[in-house]
Amino acid sequence: MTQDGTGLLPVENSLEMFLIFNTDGTIVYANAAARDRLEYGNELCGNHISSIFPNEFKKTEDGFFSEYSFGSRTQNLTAYRKNLTCFPVEARMLWEEECAGYLCMANDILEKEHLSQEIEHVQQEAKQALQVRSEFVANVTHELRTPVNGILGNIMELAEKEEDEHKKKTLRLIERCCGDMNRLINNILDFSKLEAGKFVMETRRFHFRNMIDYVRGNHQNKITEKGLEFFVTVSPEIPEYVVGDELKIVQILNNLLSNATKFTHVGRISLEIIKTAQVKNTIELYFLVMDTGIGVDKENQDKLFKAFSQVDASISRKYGGTGLGLNITKQFVEMMGGSISVESQKNKGTAFTFSIWVGDGDTGEEEYALPDISVRKSGAEISAAVAGLQDQNETDAMRVYGTSENLELLDKTLSKMVLCIEMENWEKAEDFMETVRQLTEEAPRDVARSILRLKMAVQKANYEKAIASLEELKTNMERKPEEGNAADGL
Repeated sequence: MTQDGTGLLPVENSLEMFLIFNTDGTIVYANAAARDRLEYGNELCGNHISSIFPNEFKKTEDGFFSEYSFGSRTQNLTAYRKNLTCFPVEARMLWEEECAGYLCMANDILEKEHLSQEIEHVQQEAKQALQVRSEFVANVTHELRTPVNGILGNIMELAEKEEDEHKKKTLRLIERCCGDMNRLINNILDFSKLEAGKFVMETRRFHFRNMIDYVRGNHQNKITEKGLEFFVTVSPEIPEYVVGDELKIVQILNNLLSNATKFTHVGRISLEIIKTAQVKNTIELYFLVMDTGIGVDKENQDKLFKAFSQVDASISRKYGGTGLGLNITKQFVEMMGGSISVESQKNKGTAFTFSIWVGDGDTGEEEYALPDISVRKSGAEISAAVAGLQDQNETDAMRVYGTSENLELLDKTLSKMVLCIEMENWEKAEDFMETVRQLTEEAPRDVARSILRLKMAVQKANYEKAIASLEELKTNMERKPEEGNAADGL
């Protein structure tokens, strides 16, 4: 920094006042804020610092005398304008070695308070505007929903009575259009509520598999009509009853399956659900929704969860939609303590994975607490987070190969790895591989060899060898230790 202050040019337009004065007390630099608020204009440079802060500085033959304590600490001072009027400031003064002078940074306290009031006023106005908009959207969507539901009800009644197949087909098309309209209306209303912070969790105990059957029924006909296969798998480890917001879970699955159906023309759609962790009476569920649809380029995947966003305009024109569904889905998932991610390849398909926390309804307890776990990105991180919730004895037991705790977590991790391999998501598969390695450090040699072969297959992204190594690993894990030792001796 030069003595004329040219090294401070980045602060020229700062709202904070900047002054540099030398050992004689002469001001050698003043930024625009200082020149304006002190009302000196370009004449400020060359004046003595005592003309600005006469209570703290006295001009002497040698320069200046001051009892001011230089340093980084902020002090309240009185600054004087050219016309000798004054105003309070918060100021810091310190020695600046590069310019061989003192640097003064000051804020107008009154202006700062005024700005704070202005900001608060603007925030209040924005809040009120948001509330008005939210109420307007709620009223409009309600008014729209009423006639749509009226049309839908009459159409369904007419379709049941109609015998002419051509007319019946037309009525079913109108029925489907009304359903699509209702979904759009609901998305707009949900987004408005989320934006206004008015959405709350409505938890209750419900039958999990009945809920999944309901979701399956909602999509089965439409998927079948397109000539697609539809597979739904629910892990037997998931309790019969869970505690959570059933409607939001249904909405999440409906959004993802509707998208999968919309963008898939050949192949299949699958939904798989497994239990991945349990902390007391709270369990983590892991969902995979996979399709063989049009897919999304990697560079466009970050747009998927943004409000009012489509990958490109042609998608919106061809398939419709508001671009709100996935944004709402993401917010619902996060409200339930989970996270959502997507893996996709152009013209090959898309896989959405998400996790949520629910209560174990089989315990008979309605109350459950979401664990304090931030958004997870990998299998290793999930396992580490879950392990961190266990007490030390449980954690130690997990690391001892062959214990019930170890084998349970190992089985869950391998299940997730299978999903990643099926999706050919090799990066995440490697994350899970690290967890498997940690859980099998004390495993017999035949298990260790299988794990090594599996690791090499995953690193090389070799699907066939990875699946074969997994099968080999499971076989060796099921063998008794003496069987494994005997085999090692052959």
